[in-house]
Amino acid sequence: MTTVDHLRQVRLGNLRTVLLALVDRPGSRADLAARTGLTKATLSNLTEPLLANGILVEEPATLAGMGRPSKPLRFHPDGPVAVGAEINVSHLAVETLGLDGETLERRLVPADLRKVSAGEVLDRVAALVREVTGPRPVLGAGLAIPGVVHDGVVVRAPNLPELVGVPLAADLGRRLGLDVSLDNEANLAALAHLWPRHLAGEDFVHVTADVGIGAGVVLGGEVYRGVSGFAGELGHVVIERDGIPCTCGSRGCVERYAGLDVILREAGRRRLDSLRKALEAQDPKALAAVRMAGEALGVGIATLTNLFDVPTVVLGGSYAVLYDHLRDAVRSEMDSRVLAGGERHTRLLASPLGEFAVVRGAAGLITRRAVHQPERLLA
Repeated sequence: MTTVDHLRQVRLGNLRTVLLALVDRPGSRADLAARTGLTKATLSNLTEPLLANGILVEEPATLAGMGRPSKPLRFHPDGPVAVGAEINVSHLAVETLGLDGETLERRLVPADLRKVSAGEVLDRVAALVREVTGPRPVLGAGLAIPGVVHDGVVVRAPNLPELVGVPLAADLGRRLGLDVSLDNEANLAALAHLWPRHLAGEDFVHVTADVGIGAGVVLGGEVYRGVSGFAGELGHVVIERDGIPCTCGSRGCVERYAGLDVILREAGRRRLDSLRKALEAQDPKALAAVRMAGEALGVGIATLTNLFDVPTVVLGGSYAVLYDHLRDAVRSEMDSRVLAGGERHTRLLASPLGEFAVVRGAAGLITRRAVHQPERLLA
């Protein structure tokens, strides 16, 4: 490495440090110097290009105690945004996220996409993205899919077979004129609980459901994907050897007993909001459907907990909405089946992000990359 290359890497490392500090909270140059260990002169040198490019903004001077007034730096409210998009079995969703982690716009559109062609699905996604981005500069887009992803292509998606083998990232990117990154929806929902804030610690499993069930496994503050991207396929953990046939070709998979479509069918309801109202009214059929799903889900989660020994399990998506009615059945199975046993060992939580964890994580994939690779912001 030449001296010039070395100095460039040092500068990018310092810039990354400053950006991460600002993700945590705004601050004056003096405050940032104290938090990062950099000198005020270095901070001024690093932040000037960011101010000039509309990435950061300097607020009016404020007086806090003795000394000279400070001018806090923060991410510009009209600065670049990232887009997150989700294609799921029963809905499309999009969200825009600022570099400071603030959600700017979001949409969720119910739709049965099981037999819709990939081209039509991407056309719908592109239209939604255009609705929420407006005139602001866009850093890129993250796209979430309930399936196994490799190199921008879905290689397995039992519930969305029309999308398998299609270069979704490249095709959506051409429609939007953006760089698009594709990942599994469960992994991105888990990422939303890591970035830009740790909402469940550094070791946890995030479980979410639509028709299928996915689990994002987080170990040591990083999403664990496995060698081929199959890690966390909780929906296809077998809990009954000769059970109900599954779309994956196996039998007795968790999703055939605890997927949202199964819960709705058993409860005699068509939509999640209708099911929630039935539960609030103590409808016996709805209560029984959720309890049975909770028992099956608890068996699957206990298997994951025994494998990964994580201290926290987060229920997200529709499970977060149903959490109060699912919790006891899930907890009972975990307590009897997890080797360490007991609530003291494994916490069970409802996600504070609910139905939008996936798209928030998809957008967060882009903002996290921009902060860790600041050359992208100044390109």
